[in-house]
Amino acid sequence: MPSELPTVPPPEPPDSPDAWYAPDVHDQYALEAGVVATVESDDEAFVYDVREPSLSADASADLDAVRDYFGGAELRRPRTREGAAEQLRAGFDPKYGRAIDRLVDCSPSERRRLEYHALAELKCLGELTPHAIDDEIEVGDLADGELLVHLTDYAPARTGLDDPEFLERFSAERLARYTVSFAGYEIPVVRYRERMLGVDPFERKYAVREPDRLPGDDRLIEECKERVWEVGIEGVDGATAFDDRAGVVRERAEQLLSRRLTARNTRAWLDAARYRARSALAEYDLAVPPVSRRFADDRLDDLLYYVLRDLVGYGQLTVPIRDPNLEDIEGNRVGERLKVVPRGGGREPTNLTFEDEDAFVNVVTQLAAEDGVELSASRPSAKVNLEPEGLDQTIRCAVALPTISEDGPHISIRKQAADVLTPPELVESGALPTELVTLLWLLYEHHGVVLFSGPTGVGKTTLMNAHMPFVDFEDRPVSIDEGSREVLLPHETGVSLTTRDHQDEHKHVSMADLMTETNYLNPDTEVIAEINSAASFETFGEVLQTGHGALGTTHAEDVEKLVNRVVEKGLPAYLLRELDLVVFPRHVDGERYVGEVVELLSEQEAAELDGETETIEKGDVTVHYNTVLSRNPDDSWTFAYDHPKFGDPTERLGLYAFDRLAERTDRPVDAVTEEFHRKHGYVEYLVREGVTDMDELFGFLADLRTNEAATIERIQRERTSADAEAVDD
Repeated sequence: MPSELPTVPPPEPPDSPDAWYAPDVHDQYALEAGVVATVESDDEAFVYDVREPSLSADASADLDAVRDYFGGAELRRPRTREGAAEQLRAGFDPKYGRAIDRLVDCSPSERRRLEYHALAELKCLGELTPHAIDDEIEVGDLADGELLVHLTDYAPARTGLDDPEFLERFSAERLARYTVSFAGYEIPVVRYRERMLGVDPFERKYAVREPDRLPGDDRLIEECKERVWEVGIEGVDGATAFDDRAGVVRERAEQLLSRRLTARNTRAWLDAARYRARSALAEYDLAVPPVSRRFADDRLDDLLYYVLRDLVGYGQLTVPIRDPNLEDIEGNRVGERLKVVPRGGGREPTNLTFEDEDAFVNVVTQLAAEDGVELSASRPSAKVNLEPEGLDQTIRCAVALPTISEDGPHISIRKQAADVLTPPELVESGALPTELVTLLWLLYEHHGVVLFSGPTGVGKTTLMNAHMPFVDFEDRPVSIDEGSREVLLPHETGVSLTTRDHQDEHKHVSMADLMTETNYLNPDTEVIAEINSAASFETFGEVLQTGHGALGTTHAEDVEKLVNRVVEKGLPAYLLRELDLVVFPRHVDGERYVGEVVELLSEQEAAELDGETETIEKGDVTVHYNTVLSRNPDDSWTFAYDHPKFGDPTERLGLYAFDRLAERTDRPVDAVTEEFHRKHGYVEYLVREGVTDMDELFGFLADLRTNEAATIERIQRERTSADAEAVDD
C-alpha cells in the first residue's frame, strides 16, 4: 500500500484555463431552482445549453396526465420575457393547483419539478421558457433554421433548437403594461419590443389581451347579438347614456347566453349532466374536479364582453379608442393589423385585425353616423369629430368605404390628449425654452396675435392650449371651430362655439355665422382651431381686422409654405403683417419641440433692421420676416436678444413684438422689456416648482395679477418654510 494517496486538484471556475474537468466551459449559472445554463465552445462556435429539472418515469406519467387534463382548457401565454418569468414564478392559479393535487401523488421535490415542466409547456413558452428567463440573452436570430442567441459576453451561441415555437416572444422586452376600462371590464394592454431579427419589420408592438374565445364562441356571440337587436332594439335606443345602454345589453345578453350555455341542445344537456356528476364526486375526493370548456366560471363574462364590445363599443377599435395613452389609430384594409401611435412614440402594429369586411364597414359607418354623417355610394368618405360616450376625450376620424378604398374600408383616428400639458412640463421635456414661454405670456395677456403652424401631429394645439392660462382671468376668450373642439379654456368667462352641434338637414351653421355671433359676445381674444378650410381662413382674416387678440393653428411646415397657403386660400397677404408671432413646432424621432419662431414684418420694420431680415416673394407679394427663436443642433435655442446681430440687448431685443406690445399698451419699449424679464423670473419659478396642474397654474397667475407683491411674499414665505423643514430633516 503506497504511503501517500493520490490527490485531486481543487475545483476551478468553469472559465479557468486550469479547469481540468471542463476545459471547454466558459460560463455556468442558475436561472431558476433546478434550471442551469451553460456556455461552452466546440471547434466552430459557442454553444448555449440549458439543463431543466429531470423527471422520473412515474413523474413523466403524471405529467402526461396533467397535459391530458388541461388539454381541454385554453390557457393564455405571455408575450414577453418578463411575462414568462412572472408566470413561471407565480405558478398555477389555485384552481389548477387543486386539480394537480388530485391528479398526482408524489414527493414535494418531484411535484416542484413536475410543475415547472407543466408551466413551461402549458402557460409559458414551451422549450424556450428557460431561454426567455435568461437575462444574459440580449437578442436571437435564426441561421439555417437553428436558433442562435447573443449573450452579454458570448455571441453568437448555438442552441440546437430548430425553428422553435414562440420564437418571436422569448426575447421580447416589455415596455409598458396597464389596463383600459370598458363597460365594467379592465382589459390588459401590453406594449413590448421584439428583439428577434428577421421576424417582423416592426420592433415595437401593442397587444390587447381580450378574453380567450373558445371553439364555437363566435357563433354564440353572433347569435346573441342578433337576438339582442331583434328583441331589444327599442330598449337599447331608449337608454341614452352609455352606462344605461350597456346595462340593457348586458342584462339581455346574459339571459340569452345563460340559456344557450346550459341547454342549447342534446349534447349540451349531456355535457351539463356529466359536469354536475363529476362535480358532485369531486366533493368526496372520488374524481378530479372538471375543467369544462363550455362551463368555466368566467365563460359567461368573456362572452358578454364581446357582445358589449360590438354593440355599445366600436368592435376591434373599442380598447384603442378608450386607451388614453394612444395618439393615433389606423386601419388600412381588411385582414391587416390595426396600427396605433402611442403618445411620444412611433407607429406600432397591434394584435387586432378586421378579418370581415362587413364588420369593418359597420364600425366605419357607426363612427360617421355619431357625427350626423351618413356614408353611402354618393358620399363614401367623411371627416368627423366625436366625443365617445363614457370617454372624456375628443377624437377626429377620417373614414372611408370600400367604394374609394382598395382592399376594404379604412379609418384614421386622432385623439386629443386627455390632460392638458402646462408650460413647465413642456420646458422640462425640452419642447421649448423659458424665454418663449415668457414671450407667449406677454402676447396672450396683452391680446397679441399668435399662430401655431405645422403638419399634423407636431403638437400645435398642445402648445396653444398649454399657454391658455396666460390669457387674463378677467378677459373673455371665445373659441370658434368646425367641430374639433380641441380648444380648452380654463376661464369662467370663456365661451366655445362650434359648427358641429348645428349640423342637420335644415340648417348648417357656418364659420361666418359663428363669427357674426362672436362679435356680439364682446371677446377680448378669439381662438380659431384648425384654420385650414377657406371658410376658416376667411374668418381668421376678419378677426385680424377687429383688433381683438387672436390665437390659432394651421397646417404649414415653414414660413414659405405658410405664405403660399394663405395666398392660395384667398387671404390678402398684407394681413400676415398683423401676426405678432408664428410658432413652428416639429416632430422628429418621437420628440416634439419648437423648431423655429418668426415674426412677420412691415416694409418699414424690415428697413429698420438694415437688411437683416429674410424675404419671401410670392408673385407680386413680398413678405419680410425676422427669426425670433431657432433650435440648434445641440438641442439648445438661440433667442433674438442673444443674437449678436441685434447689438446691445439692453437697448432693443431685436423683437418687433415688443414694439407692438408697447404701442398696444401705450407704454415705452423699456417698460415692456422690464415686464418680460420680470415674468421670465416667474416662469423659471414655475419650472422649478414643477407646476403640472392647469388649475394650479391658472390660480397662480390670477393671484399674481390681483396682487403681485402679496403673491411674491407668499412664495418667499413658503420657500423659507420648506428650507427650514429640510434643515430639520
